Amino acid sequence: MVAKDFKPCVPLSAIATSSTHGEDSPYFAGWRAYDDDPYDAITNPSGVIQMGLAENQVSFDLLEKYLEEHHEVSNLVNGIGGFRENALFQDYHGLNSFRKAMASFMEEIRGGKVKFDYNRIVLTAGATAANELLTFIIANPGDALLVPTPYYPGFDRDLRWRTGVNIIPVNCNSSNKFQITKQALEEAYTKAEKASLQVKGLLMTNPSNPLGTAMARPVLEEILNFISSKNMHLISDEIYSGSVFSSEEFISIAEILEEREYADAQRVHIVYSLSKDLGLPGFRVGAIYSYNDAVVTTARRMSSFTLVSSQTQKMLFPMLSDVNFTKNYLKTNRERLKRRYDYVVERLRECGIECLRGNAGLFCWMNLKPLLEEATTEGELKLWEMILNDLKLDISPGSSCHCTEPGWFRVCFANMSIETLDVALSRFTSFMEKRRKT
Repeated sequence: MVAKDFKPCVPLSAIATSSTHGEDSPYFAGWRAYDDDPYDAITNPSGVIQMGLAENQVSFDLLEKYLEEHHEVSNLVNGIGGFRENALFQDYHGLNSFRKAMASFMEEIRGGKVKFDYNRIVLTAGATAANELLTFIIANPGDALLVPTPYYPGFDRDLRWRTGVNIIPVNCNSSNKFQITKQALEEAYTKAEKASLQVKGLLMTNPSNPLGTAMARPVLEEILNFISSKNMHLISDEIYSGSVFSSEEFISIAEILEEREYADAQRVHIVYSLSKDLGLPGFRVGAIYSYNDAVVTTARRMSSFTLVSSQTQKMLFPMLSDVNFTKNYLKTNRERLKRRYDYVVERLRECGIECLRGNAGLFCWMNLKPLLEEATTEGELKLWEMILNDLKLDISPGSSCHCTEPGWFRVCFANMSIETLDVALSRFTSFMEKRRKT
C-alpha cells in the first residue's frame, strides 16, 4: 500500500488531526518547492534557490579545519573506549564537561560580560525542543504567550501544537524598525484579557527576529518592567547571539539582570542553540538557562524526551572549550556575515529594492511594497507566488511571519555559496529590469 493512499480506519488524536502545526504556511510551502526542484549550478541551473532557510554556512570551513587539525576529537568519539561510553546509558543531566563548555562558549559570545553557571544549563535537542519544553513548564493548555511580530513561522508549531497554548501577537511596525514598544505589549495583553486568556509569558527573540536586529538596552529594560508588572515569565530566545556583526552591539538579558542584582531573575529563561552560530542544526544541540530552580529541575526531568547524544557532546566539547578557536571563530564569523549582509543589501539597492538596516543574523528584511498590485495580504502572497514560480527563489513573505504590513519579505543569505547567491541576486536584477521596461 502506498503511504499517500493510506486512510486510517480508526480516529486519531486531536493533536494528530490539528492544523496548529502551521505547516500550511507559505514559509513551509516554499521549502517543499525547493525540495521538489533544488538549484544546482551543474545539474539544475534553473532550479529553486533556497533563501527561506536561516542556516549559517559562511564559516563552516573553520569547523572542518579544526577537526582536521585535532584528530584526538574523532578518536575520543570513535575509538574503542569512546564507542563503549557512547553506547551505554548517560544521565539526562548531560555530560558535565559539555555543559561547562557550553557555559564557556555562551560567555565568550557575550564578550565575557556575564557568567553562566553550568549547573543551570539544561541540554535539549535544539532550540525547538527548548522553547516547547519551557512552554509546557510555564503555561497550561488554553493559556497564552505573547510573541512580538514579525516572528519565526515555526513558533506556531513549537509553542502551540502539542502544548495547547495560544499565541497572542504583539504587533510591531516598520515606523520604528519593528522594535517592541510598551504600547504594543499593553495592547496585546489587553486583547488576551478580553478573550479570557491567562497570559503566562512573553517570548522575546533577541536578536533572532526576522529583522536581524539586536535589541537596545532601553527596550530590554522596558520588557523586564512589563513582565514584572504583569507577573509573567520571559523566554529570551538568543539563538543568533554569536551572529551579531559586532559583539559590542549585542546586549543579553543576562547583562541587564546582573546590573539589577538579579531582581525578577526567576522570571527569566534563556534559550540558546548551536544551530545558527556554529551552523550545526543537524547536531540538534540546544540549551535552556534559567535563574529559577524549579524551572531547572522540571526542565531537566522533561529533557529526557529531548536528549543530546553522548557522541555529539563528546565531539563538540573540546572545540567549545578551546578559547583560541572560539575567539577566532566568533570574530571571523561576524566579519564574514557583515560582509555578506552588506553585499546583499547593496546589490538589492542597485536594482531598486530597499532593505531594513540590521546588525545581526543570517538574513535581511526586504521591502517590496512598491511591487504589490494591492497593499493586502492577498497581494503580498500573489507576488510571493510569482517570485517562487517564475524567479525560482524561495523567500518568506512577511505574512508567514505574522507581519501586519504587506510587502515585507525575509531573505536568507548565509545558507549558500557566494556563487549561488550571485545567481539569486541576478534573478532579482533581471526581474526588476523587466518591471521598469514594462
